[in-house]
Amino acid sequence: MTIEIKAPTFPESVADGTVATWHKQPGEAVSRDELLVDIETDKVVLEIVAPADGAISEIIKAEGDTVLSDELIGHFEEGAGAAPAPEAAPAAAAEPAAASAEIKLSPAARKMVDENNLTGVAIVATGKGGLVTKEDVVKHLSHAAPAAPAAAAPAAPAPIMEMDTGDKIEKRVPMTRLRKRIAERLLEATSTTAMLTTFNEVNMEPVMTLRKQYKDLFEKTHNGVRLGFMGFFVKAACEALKRYPAVNASIDGDDIVYHGYQDIGVAVSSDKGLVVPVLRDVENMGLATVEDTIRSYGSRARDGKLGLEEMQGGTFTITNGGVFGSLLSTPILNPPQTAILGMHKIQERPMAVNGEVKILPMMYLALSYDHRLIDGKEAVQFLVCIKELLEDPARILLEI
Repeated sequence: MTIEIKAPTFPESVADGTVATWHKQPGEAVSRDELLVDIETDKVVLEIVAPADGAISEIIKAEGDTVLSDELIGHFEEGAGAAPAPEAAPAAAAEPAAASAEIKLSPAARKMVDENNLTGVAIVATGKGGLVTKEDVVKHLSHAAPAAPAAAAPAAPAPIMEMDTGDKIEKRVPMTRLRKRIAERLLEATSTTAMLTTFNEVNMEPVMTLRKQYKDLFEKTHNGVRLGFMGFFVKAACEALKRYPAVNASIDGDDIVYHGYQDIGVAVSSDKGLVVPVLRDVENMGLATVEDTIRSYGSRARDGKLGLEEMQGGTFTITNGGVFGSLLSTPILNPPQTAILGMHKIQERPMAVNGEVKILPMMYLALSYDHRLIDGKEAVQFLVCIKELLEDPARILLEI
């Protein structure tokens, strides 16, 4: 039974996608729910799995091709097994690709293997599940000894790695759709908003003391959920957004849209770029739920498992450069949101407290905001509110 392999149904905000990687080739046996192909959009990488046990019978859209929502990209034969190698064919007449069937090759890599007569050559694979990618072949060629006959193989088209006379290696690869979209949104934020940043600092000792006192009991009570710092910042931001609704608003043309809920995005770093999954209705979430959801988002972002719906919307964003050691930065807005909070590294510093010098764990906070909607006074007061809530965490619970 032949089954159509189609691209996923994209939401309205996603026009199309790109075939990133075929993990299985025609004739290769696969099991039900085994990964067939990755479709990359400008927000997330979507996976298409096998609908049943069988094999791909035809690939219509190759790697790098653009696909629309629900577009046909291949055919799948239910119940089919791996195509057996032809036994009667003489060894000299074997196709290069057939001789390379022992290793998994992407379509682009297979083409380069054929063009460079690399049949049967061991190439180090870096793709998922031992897949040899085009970049793996290029790397192998760049490190291999020069071939004896100069005209033995045609030149590979558009190499992505070159070496000049000074033995300096350059690597040229196309930007992913996600990276392109990140670039577009950053340029959009800087060119279409009146962005300013205000700074403050917060004494993290109260939160650290509270966390140290209750982290074991918290983890035991909430089924292994660990008590981190991000949950305190999310809940403090939620409370501050209630008090300063303009920071939670957005601009739509000539209108101001005030949101009666707090959907807070938390920036998460992945190998493919920065993504911002959204915590929905934070005002109704407990600290344990916040922490558990953030950890789930982080893990799934690194594995490429986040769904498009989990990154839609959001009324405010928090980004934490401190996990990478950043001491101070100016975060860029995430349109159409009008503010973003930047967390940074906790650094012990000498501070004046009641006429005495004390060593305290301090963190710089940065709030970037759209001055078209938020006045400087309101932005400063919002950031001071977060500072006060964190320096006296009981106020978060008491909402005072």
